[in-house]
Amino acid sequence: MAFTLAEIAARFGGRVVGEPQVLIRQVGTLERAGEGQIAFLANPRYRAQLAATRAAAVIIAADAETLTARPCIVCDNPYAYFARVSQLFNPDAVAVPGVQPGAHVAAGAHIDALARVEAGATVEPGAVIGAGCWIGAGSFVGQGVALGEGSRLHPSVVVYAGCRTGARAILHSGAVIGADGFGIARDGERWVKVPQIGGVRIGDDVEIGANTTVDRGAIEDTVIEDGVKLDNQIQIGHNCRVGAHSAIAGCAGLAGSVSVGRRCTIGAGAIVLGHLSICDDAHVSADTVISRSIRKPGTYTGLFPFDDHRSWARNTALLRHLAELADRVRRLEQQLSQKDPPHG
Repeated sequence: MAFTLAEIAARFGGRVVGEPQVLIRQVGTLERAGEGQIAFLANPRYRAQLAATRAAAVIIAADAETLTARPCIVCDNPYAYFARVSQLFNPDAVAVPGVQPGAHVAAGAHIDALARVEAGATVEPGAVIGAGCWIGAGSFVGQGVALGEGSRLHPSVVVYAGCRTGARAILHSGAVIGADGFGIARDGERWVKVPQIGGVRIGDDVEIGANTTVDRGAIEDTVIEDGVKLDNQIQIGHNCRVGAHSAIAGCAGLAGSVSVGRRCTIGAGAIVLGHLSICDDAHVSADTVISRSIRKPGTYTGLFPFDDHRSWARNTALLRHLAELADRVRRLEQQLSQKDPPHG
């Protein structure tokens, strides 16, 4: 598979600078790309690599156009453009339809003729598997589950009964959708389990990483809206709602009944305490603990207490000099006491 720069620009937009007939066969990095490969520059820290690159062409923003003599495509968002070009040269595998020998499909399950079920997978009664779905080896699809068309379950995914995905969902190995939420009531010295009777609703174009768990709702559904991207090893508690096109990095956790707005990002290892809400377009830095609701868009950083990022950065800078400041205050107090001795 090969495309000229002109053909790539015709598909995705952008302005070609230099030879438009340069042939591209694959993507690569600025440091290692060679003949037939296209690289990109999105971070100014790598401008030295741009000057030295041997890539056949480069995807760049307008402010970097004069930094290379290589043919290039100039665009507004080089990283997003690169992602689309990479998809062009590396399309997803297409499922070969059919239920493979060794798969366990219950009577009453509906498998579209264009879907694929691998050996060792289990599909329970009442499940509906849409066209183009691909259920990997060892995966489990519970009773009454609905998988939207084109969805992909990699090997060893578990989708509990009554959960639903939209179209083109991607669930990576070890993901668990619809496990019981952490619902327990205190009764003296004992805990009483609260039945978790809600489900999980997943929108279109959602990707859920390896070993991530999305708990089912206690009464109503846990909801993951369209376009959400969840990294590996994330915990989404019961009755959470994650707004459309938000992204959460690995090892983050949302306690029960958290509401995350649209287009938010939550960094690796961050924690959001239960029953809090985060407004649209808020960004939580890695390892931050959110202990109160966020109502204003912006970037938030810190442990206890967290704050808007600018205030947190300023206060953190002061903390680094806390011992020095304490010594200065002590010296000033001593000087003042010497100038103004106590009256007898």
